[in-house]
Amino acid sequence: MSDYEVLEMGGPDEWREHYGGFRPDTSRDGRRVVDHDLTMQYIGMTANAYEPGEQAGYWHTHARIEELYVFLAGRGQMGLDDEVVDVGPGTVVRVGQGVWRTWRCVPDSPEQLRWLCIRAGGSELPHLPDDSQRDNDRPSPW
Repeated sequence: MSDYEVLEMGGPDEWREHYGGFRPDTSRDGRRVVDHDLTMQYIGMTANAYEPGEQAGYWHTHARIEELYVFLAGRGQMGLDDEVVDVGPGTVVRVGQGVWRTWRCVPDSPEQLRWLCIRAGGSELPHLPDDSQRDNDRPSPW
């Protein structure tokens, strides 16, 4: 058996219907901790959807984890230490260790703020050599 899993979590317009979180006391509508649904070894990911005017309501930082926020829809803002950054579709924000962060969907957003947060920690990713292996002679399956 190959080492892969498939999760159908629905399109971004369905993410708000999911209730989840890292712990029962911090769970909320519009959050899915994908690495709780799939066996993940080195990375984690959440799928998120906030209504206009909704905000995290807390700040947090990580000592070992780096996060990458990929915004897909809506308009929002991230608080990053002492700065506020506007975010929207196509915005990607990398947040390193020790940076305080929070986020919100601005009240006048035309739709829900939807984003993926990808988390990784531990050792650095290698830049060179690339550990992929190609087989240019293997036929495509379709």
